[in-house]
Amino acid sequence: MTRILGIDPGSVRTGVGIVDVAPDGTARHAFHCALVVGGDADFPSRLKAIFDGLQALVNEHRPDEVAIERVFVARNPDSALKLGQARGAALCAVLTRALPIHEYAPSEIKRAVVGGGRADKAQVQHMVKMLLGLDVVPQADAADALAVAIAHAHVRTSVARMGVNRSGWRTRR
Repeated sequence: MTRILGIDPGSVRTGVGIVDVAPDGTARHAFHCALVVGGDADFPSRLKAIFDGLQALVNEHRPDEVAIERVFVARNPDSALKLGQARGAALCAVLTRALPIHEYAPSEIKRAVVGGGRADKAQVQHMVKMLLGLDVVPQADAADALAVAIAHAHVRTSVARMGVNRSGWRTRR
């Protein structure tokens, strides 16, 4: 089994999802949550909460690999900068543990989980529930993080089946 931590970065809520993947590519739910870091906290304190929260989850759940959503260009430049900083805090948290990191665009994640790159949040939530056999639909940010992990599970299984050399393949250390 390979344990994959999926991260959907956000400056108010950062989604976290963990799946265990068998050698045949079958993914099984292990954990999910949304780290709620918004509220009255100033922005640097929110970044620290993302960093600390992810480090604690990495220590508790011991993932083998990490998959994270790439930043997309938002209409509001301030929002895009905050999202980028939240993503940076998340990356630093897992990089301190020397975990391999794989990055995916939102459209890649949606294609892998729903079948189309323009799926809405409700479709992603529904498919995550179905693919992982969950009893209830997960919260939106947690579902997005689980979708990131599922997308990486699909890609890593396909790469293994094709016998492609994985050195340098979507990995950052």
